[in-house]
Amino acid sequence: MTYIPTHLNDSIRLEKLYTIHYFEYMSDFTFEGESHNFWEFIYVDRGEVNVIAGKREICLKKGEILFHQPNEFHAVKATGFSAPNLIVISFASSSPAMRFFTERLLSLDDKEQSILADIIVEARRCFSSRLDDPYLFHMEKKTSDMFASEQMIRIHLEHLLIHIIRRQSRLHALNSYSIPRNKVVRRNQSIEDTFYNVIEYLESRINEKITLEQICHDNSIGRSQLQKIFHQKKNCSVMEYFSNLKIATAKQMLRTNQYNITQISEKLGYSSVHYFSRQFKKTTGMSPTEYSSSIKAISDGSFK
Repeated sequence: MTYIPTHLNDSIRLEKLYTIHYFEYMSDFTFEGESHNFWEFIYVDRGEVNVIAGKREICLKKGEILFHQPNEFHAVKATGFSAPNLIVISFASSSPAMRFFTERLLSLDDKEQSILADIIVEARRCFSSRLDDPYLFHMEKKTSDMFASEQMIRIHLEHLLIHIIRRQSRLHALNSYSIPRNKVVRRNQSIEDTFYNVIEYLESRINEKITLEQICHDNSIGRSQLQKIFHQKKNCSVMEYFSNLKIATAKQMLRTNQYNITQISEKLGYSSVHYFSRQFKKTTGMSPTEYSSSIKAISDGSFK
């Protein structure tokens, strides 16, 4: 018997990678803008920013991604109300399917956010360059501590783009179908639903001091089941996740320059500023004061 191979075609192919950035900016930063002959997208991980894309001016909020096509002028400015965390990735692709992303403002789902996080992880393994350097024009490779990091970056990026196109196509099809008003769709709450409901619950109580028992009671879930879900999803306990969430919020508040350390401690429900400072240093490796100074240095371009 003679086997006949099947050639697998690429619907989207990335030819070159230019930059991968993860920025933690102050609330007053401004990027005057540029244009270049390759694709770039900007994703808001926290906060919000005002973006100029060609002739459009857009307020980009948390969870949203905006694509800039080649040669499109783009600029970014903080709104002054929040200290944004941004992911900016630029790359070259001549695939016709990239036309889908022309002038596209989209919201990423959980899967797409996870893929984006994987790209950042692989970039840190692959490159010695700082991902928070806004003046970076060439990413220096290093001997990676993980096999095939370069290839995984390309795979993850292509996966992200394909997943977005597929999901948006499904949403378009669903929106074209009108469900009768008297038809009610019911389904049992899945583990995914439970997990994200608890996440939303914790985010809404970021300024409170809550217990594990309270979380379980308010979300109608057993203690062991909740811990199991968080260890599967986040590799930590629910209380560890809540503590990390508070510190991430504290970092954002520090970058706004609107609150001092004592005020932040009080707003986030810590019992004392000393306990807050210890928890902050335990999580970040820096005191709140040291962190604030380092982010300010980055925003001013004062790199060592």
